[in-house]
Amino acid sequence: MLPPLMPVHTERLLVLAAAVLVLLPQAPSSTADDLARAIQTKYDRVIDWSADFVHSYRGGMLRTEAIERGTVKIKRPGQMHWIYQSPERKEFVSDGVRIYAYIPADRQVIISPVPAADEATTPALFLAGKGSLTRDFVASIPDPADAAPGSSALKLTPKQHQAEYDWLVIEVDPQTRQVRRLVTSDAQGGRSTFVFSHVRENVGLPNSEFRFNIPRGVDVITDGQARD
Repeated sequence: MLPPLMPVHTERLLVLAAAVLVLLPQAPSSTADDLARAIQTKYDRVIDWSADFVHSYRGGMLRTEAIERGTVKIKRPGQMHWIYQSPERKEFVSDGVRIYAYIPADRQVIISPVPAADEATTPALFLAGKGSLTRDFVASIPDPADAAPGSSALKLTPKQHQAEYDWLVIEVDPQTRQVRRLVTSDAQGGRSTFVFSHVRENVGLPNSEFRFNIPRGVDVITDGQARD
């Protein structure tokens, strides 16, 4: 079970976040389409990425907010490792084939497949080196209320309906072009925001960082089926 106040498809949201974390532009862009192309180009050259993060979610109806902190590591193709350290320990790992969602307090591991290339368009496909910002999204410059002051921001609206979000905003440092913030909005008016710090890229992360060993004595749910 996922904790209250957080999006229902938390592991899918993390795949989305991981997918865009490595999409960092190199040069200033004059239009939204230019910036989207620059981000896509940079993404093709970043092999691995790591950072500290603060993740906040504000519910659209209850207007309550949950704030969590942790670390993230990402490696193409399709590998990621999110560790939430506070206020509750949570872990989300993708080895490129399966995604493991583990909340120790629940003593439960949920296993789901990484989206395949032939699935409906989703930002999750960026992790596998597939998909295109310019093909799959309509790019625009966001409203100032949706972006932090002093950042370069790009709003992306999916061309095909997505259940997990309506749109997302990527914000990067205007000088270094490193990602600062990622914001997504859902149909209920809820917003999920990741703020990143201590960003490092292309450091040679080993594949062992993205292996998940299922703890003994936990319930395992695979494709909706529970097993011991």
